[in-house]
Amino acid sequence: MVIFESRPDCLPQVAALSIATANGLLLKGGKEARHTNQCLFQIVCDAIKTEMEGNPIALLDDRESVDDALSLDGKIDLVIPRGSSELVSHITKTAEGRMPILGHTEGVCHVYVDQDADLQKAIDIVLDSKCDYPAACNAMEVLLLHSSLLQNGKFYSSLINALKKHQVVIHPGPKLYQMLPISSEPVTSLRREYSSLECCIEVVDSVDDAIDHINSNSSNHTDSIITENEAAKDQFLRDVDSACVFHNTSTRFSDGYRFGLGAEVGISTGRIHARGPVGIEGLLSTKWILYGDGHTVKQFTSGSQKYLHQPLSVSECNNDRSILN
Repeated sequence: MVIFESRPDCLPQVAALSIATANGLLLKGGKEARHTNQCLFQIVCDAIKTEMEGNPIALLDDRESVDDALSLDGKIDLVIPRGSSELVSHITKTAEGRMPILGHTEGVCHVYVDQDADLQKAIDIVLDSKCDYPAACNAMEVLLLHSSLLQNGKFYSSLINALKKHQVVIHPGPKLYQMLPISSEPVTSLRREYSSLECCIEVVDSVDDAIDHINSNSSNHTDSIITENEAAKDQFLRDVDSACVFHNTSTRFSDGYRFGLGAEVGISTGRIHARGPVGIEGLLSTKWILYGDGHTVKQFTSGSQKYLHQPLSVSECNNDRSILN
C-alpha cells in the first residue's frame, strides 16, 4: 500500500512498478489531487485490461479507508508513506506492529562546500540543490561552509547574492551568527526541513566537522560534498551515513528515474532491505529453490558429498538442476 500527498505523478510510477513486480497495490492520494488521481487510476485500469484478467490495483477514497486497511493484520506486506513527516508519523503509529513500513520521515539534506572547492561550481550546485524544486525531499536544507571560505569575501557575497536573487530566505547557524554581523537570529534547530525557498547556513572547520555535523543532524537522506580534494572526497563518501552521498553534484539527483531505475515508489533511509530510491529490486524478495535427489545433510557432514560453492550465472541458476550432484 502506497499513501502519497499532493503529487499525482506518483500514481503511474508506483502502479507501473507494482505491475512489473507482480504485486497487488492499494493507493491513497492526497485530496488536493483527487480528480487527477481518479483519471490516472482509470487510465492504468484500462491499460491493465488489455493484458490481464482482473485488476490488482485499487484506489482508496478517504482517510478512514486507509486506517481500516492498516488494521488488517497479515493482509498487507508493505506500507510506503510518501509525504510530510506528520503523514509518515501517523501511518507509522497506526500500523505499528502490524506490517512493515518503508520510507523516510524527513529530507534534511546537506551540501558541504570544502575549502578546496571550485567556487563557481559550488554556487551552481547550491542553487540547483535548493531552488530547482524546494518542496522536494531531496532539496538542500542546510548549507555547510568551510570556515576559510568566509575570508573570501567575493565568494561569500556572490553566494549570498545568488541565493537572495532566487528569493531564498537564509537562516544563520549558531557559528555563522557569531562570526558575521547578521541581523537574523540564529536557528534553534539544525535539523529542520523547510520544504520552501529557505535554508540554514552553518560553518565548519574541516571535512571531519562536516561529517560529524551531518551524521548528527541529517535525516540520512542525501548529502553532497563540493571539493576538488580527492582525500576529502573519499573520506566524505565513506563516512557520511546517508542513503545517498554525492560528490560535486546536486542533491536533486537523488531520484529513482535519474538513477536509471525507471521510476521509484519512494526513498528509504532505513538500513534494512532497500535503501535510497526504491525501484523494482526493492519490491522483490528472495525465494530459494533447492533441487536434490535424496540428498541429506549427513552426507555432507560425513564427507561423502562436498559443497561446490561456485559462482553461477543467472542462466545456470535457472537451468542447472545438478548443482548438488
